[in-house]
Amino acid sequence: MTRFDPLLILETLRRHEVEFVVIGGIAAAAHGSPSVTADLDVCYGRDRENLERLASALRELEATLRGAPAGLPFVLDAETLARGDHFTFETVAGDFDILGTPAGTDGYADVRAGAEAVDIDGHTVLITSLEDLIRMKRAAGRPKDRVEIEILGALRDEIAEGEG
Repeated sequence: MTRFDPLLILETLRRHEVEFVVIGGIAAAAHGSPSVTADLDVCYGRDRENLERLASALRELEATLRGAPAGLPFVLDAETLARGDHFTFETVAGDFDILGTPAGTDGYADVRAGAEAVDIDGHTVLITSLEDLIRMKRAAGRPKDRVEIEILGALRDEIAEGEG
């Protein structure tokens, strides 16, 4: 099993100048959620140039499709990424999921509009807003998302009380 190293993934994406916003468990943790995650999720820009940069970063991370049968032909390039929207990968730095249009959103521009820059271990990255994270979790509707909505809602209330 590969050791989960989200910082290596983030650094690789930044070095390749990929346009992305961190979503999912890492974003929740950056907002103060105590929940634990074992993968990195990002929403990415779907323009051709960004897909080229993303494909290059994924190749550097030795990304392979998670859960795909061994030997399944898969070409990791911008054209392949353009044909899909959500991909789940195993990389040298652990599990990495890319979502072009996360549940409950209109995609990267929508998520980017409310994102905020934060420092994660010396890496300045954009993370989705707490409101957008709740919106995505609500739209996904899985049992684990419903639990996280309660936690994120409590964080939102705590932050609002601190500002009031």
